[in-house]
Amino acid sequence: MSESGATWHVRVVDETGSTNTDLLAAAAAGAPDRSVLVARHQTAGRGRLDRRWDAPPGANLLVSLLFRDLPPHLHELTQRVALAAADAVATTSGLRVGLKWPNDLLVDGAKLAGVLAQAGAAGGVVDHVVVGIGVNVGWAPEGGARVGHDVDPLDLLDAMLRAFDALPTDVHERYRAALVTIGQRVRVERPTDVLEGRAVDVGRDGRLAVEDDTGTVHHLDTGDVVHLRPA
Repeated sequence: MSESGATWHVRVVDETGSTNTDLLAAAAAGAPDRSVLVARHQTAGRGRLDRRWDAPPGANLLVSLLFRDLPPHLHELTQRVALAAADAVATTSGLRVGLKWPNDLLVDGAKLAGVLAQAGAAGGVVDHVVVGIGVNVGWAPEGGARVGHDVDPLDLLDAMLRAFDALPTDVHERYRAALVTIGQRVRVERPTDVLEGRAVDVGRDGRLAVEDDTGTVHHLDTGDVVHLRPA
């Protein structure tokens, strides 16, 4: 990972289709490590599972970050971005933020932000990753949470980049402690089936451990998690 204090290369645009798409193209053209692309408005933003993600112009933080200095486990990058965003929200607004596996930010159970990572390769080997995050700042969809109108999205970004650089070398315990999914009864929707049980842990490999009603523990790489209310 890049050393704390290394330069961030930040570019702000008024409008684009997708900051992730643009930054992946820039990476292929040689953009440096820790390039950051911010859009005041996205017209073709996407979240996990190809869900559309949109917000009024200028209302929210819509940003992607390029990493060329890659950790052994690539999922660590999304964990770091999520933790940095949570720290930045707490610093700028005082809100208490938790994480839902794998990397959604929640406030009182309502979604505040989502993270989407996409990898790029050269010669068949992954050599860079773009991590995009959309944080509801001045606007949120129905049922969502937001930081508040008194916070400027670019101020939140500045706090997030500072928080990223302040993270420890090993973030596993920080991530595990922030993951409110652990201990909850969950439904995990996967491409081929649906699993219900209790989330009991998360591994260093990023997989979520879910114990089903027979006592079998499943270690999940992917899945759409729903926190279920207690019966």
